[in-house]
Amino acid sequence: MDSGRGFFMFLDEPKPLPHNYFVKEFLCGMKTKLVELKNISKSFDGETVLSDVSLYIHDKEFITLLGPSGCGKTTTLRIIGGFETPDVGDVYFDGVRINDVPPHKRHVNTVFQKYALFPHLNVYDNIAFGLRIAKVKEPEIRERVSEMLALVNLRGFEKRNVSLLSGGQQQRVAIARALINKPKVLLLDEPLGALDLKLRKDMQVELKNIQKKTGITFIYVTHDQEEALSMSDVVVVMADGKIQQIGSPTDIYNEPVNAFVADFIGESNILDGVMLKDYSVKFAGHTFECLDCGFAQGEQVDVVVRPEDVDVVPVDKGMLVGTVTNVTFKGDYYEIIVDVKGFKWMLETSDFVGVDSVIGLYIEPDAIHIMKKSEYSDMFGDYSTFSDEMDHLSDIISEEEE
Repeated sequence: MDSGRGFFMFLDEPKPLPHNYFVKEFLCGMKTKLVELKNISKSFDGETVLSDVSLYIHDKEFITLLGPSGCGKTTTLRIIGGFETPDVGDVYFDGVRINDVPPHKRHVNTVFQKYALFPHLNVYDNIAFGLRIAKVKEPEIRERVSEMLALVNLRGFEKRNVSLLSGGQQQRVAIARALINKPKVLLLDEPLGALDLKLRKDMQVELKNIQKKTGITFIYVTHDQEEALSMSDVVVVMADGKIQQIGSPTDIYNEPVNAFVADFIGESNILDGVMLKDYSVKFAGHTFECLDCGFAQGEQVDVVVRPEDVDVVPVDKGMLVGTVTNVTFKGDYYEIIVDVKGFKWMLETSDFVGVDSVIGLYIEPDAIHIMKKSEYSDMFGDYSTFSDEMDHLSDIISEEEE
């Protein structure tokens, strides 16, 4: 496979997922490489946290490291920032190796989840702190602080005590303080984690706008899939200390490369299938047309069908037939669990369907995504556990009420 930056596209022959970041250049053209990690490995107390990770990040890019707790995303961020040193591998900035360069000498600033503001300083002095350490003259400090206050929508807050600010306002101060030194890269380690849902969504928009206005490369760490998909130019999905997939948000969602990515990014029905020939796959006891090719005839594969891509139809028009076992109202749609010969499907539909209803399922060819078998193939599948857990919780509540 060619070495490069971009996303995975399986238009011809699907290929096994590499452990390293080696994918075909597709979207990014001739953008400048700003940060590059080469074959990075890192262990703590004998436990491997990162395993042979290679990645590069373009100038002016908003890139998100996404994955569950313990996947290595924060360690990757800390290695870029100089707070950790890799056991193996090299870190490059603008083509220069910086393994031994301390954090304060890198063109990088960091915004942490807890913000780390100085409680004895007001908003103005918190933002100005870095410039004063650099011995910038006061007239320039006033001008640059004013620019930052406008950028983060905090004009008029200059003399406020930071301890009396809301969480969102404190975060804006932290961002302004990090940006005022004009770093080439801003590292953000789950900065929205302490905010409530509405404020978090507002700040997602704010951060994206700030990144566009400043043109600074943002490297963002989160475990929140929606956050990653809504904010990023590029998403790096990580698990078990390795990069699983890199791509645009739409590509990551629509073309997951293995069962882990399919399950972690949104809801997915993941089934065992067999490729009969190009554009034809058999799963759930039925043969379906699909858009995938390049697999061996008779090859065992994983099949992904997103809940929103399954149409509920009358039984006589269904490719599959099942019984509804659970219905949850989600506001603008219903989430339903359907038992099809023992496999519990999740569907999303705008039409109400009652529990115990027998329904047909219709799946268009472009709703079916075929993946190579991987180490994660047997770890994810249907929604039996989901349904059983709901039933178990209901039993516990009933017992407590008795």
